[in-house]
Amino acid sequence: MMNRRQFLQAAAGTVLLARPFNVLSQSIDLIIKGGRVIDPSQRVNAIADVAIAGGRVVAVQSNIAAGATEFIDASGKLVLPGLLDVHSHYAQDEDGPHVCLSDGVTGWVDAGSRGADQIDEAVAIARAAPQPARVLINIGREGLRGDGDTMELELADVDAAKSAISRNRDYIVGVKARLTEGVAIDDVEVLRRAQEVATSFDLPVMIHMGQTTTPMSTLIQQLKPGDIVTHMFAPPPNSIIERSGRILPEVLAARRRGVWFDVANGRTGHLLWETFDSILAAGFWPDTISTDGNTSSRSAASVVDLPNVVSKFLNFGMTIDEVVARATVNASRVYPLFRDRGTLNVGAPADVAILELREGAFEFVDNYGNVRTGDQRLFPSETVLAGVRVPRV
Repeated sequence: MMNRRQFLQAAAGTVLLARPFNVLSQSIDLIIKGGRVIDPSQRVNAIADVAIAGGRVVAVQSNIAAGATEFIDASGKLVLPGLLDVHSHYAQDEDGPHVCLSDGVTGWVDAGSRGADQIDEAVAIARAAPQPARVLINIGREGLRGDGDTMELELADVDAAKSAISRNRDYIVGVKARLTEGVAIDDVEVLRRAQEVATSFDLPVMIHMGQTTTPMSTLIQQLKPGDIVTHMFAPPPNSIIERSGRILPEVLAARRRGVWFDVANGRTGHLLWETFDSILAAGFWPDTISTDGNTSSRSAASVVDLPNVVSKFLNFGMTIDEVVARATVNASRVYPLFRDRGTLNVGAPADVAILELREGAFEFVDNYGNVRTGDQRLFPSETVLAGVRVPRV
């Protein structure tokens, strides 16, 4: 595994293959100097400067010699496209968007905190967020419930969900169905209703899986291209993997037809190290890495923030380029909102996450209290949104 020192030295003399641009030809608002730019959308991993003007990236080159209104010294740090969290719960309260922004998250989707009865509250928070934000509507009309979102089947109210989407079509980008036993009384029917709503508006369905009543092999056959399986590292029963370590054939078929597989680390029942190892060993890597986080996640050892969740994969199976891709360019492909983001390509919105990669002994916790020690961890340092430096909160 490449350590921080090796990875900083690996391409120290490399010239970035960004589109040539004469930065002296216009006024520059901000230059991020001397960081290691990692942009999987362009297969870039090199020491370079990033120049920003008018809220857009105007150059990514080595040693940009131009004046600017502001400079950020990113020496010894990573300069990434702004992180995209495709499964969060930042629309639960007004502080959520600001907390995650200072952690480098420049775009997020709330994954079903609210159902039809309260969706307007979640939409209002997404509308007011400083960064691009959207929401999934929970098929359970009362949203997240301690006694189960759809343990009363009538709460999976198709007409109520359709009405809620119709009045918030610009901010609702999908339908969420929590299918775990004890949350959904009839997971097959709840998923059928979620699909009925989603297909009426050409939207994806996201399913919360693991410990379901119905086998995953049955449920996943109801998913269409563009749908999302979240909590993909949830252990059996009814995981995406058999106890023998074999990925279910139906899961492989779902990926081939265009179903996405997302991490959504969370706190309870969603990630077990043993299952994590088996799935990665089988070569079935996540499409996207997300937190399932909210404003209290910093105090939750299993989550903390998106850089911490990404660090789990960096320590235990994937390279820095691979993990960055899953929180940037891969995530940008899941929802149309993010199609011009997750990249530092010239002309893209100037959303940037500057992270520190520290070496040491760091504890990483699964959802069952099991602790592993890794020797690398990513920490938030600076965030730039639309070309403007964001204060850390």
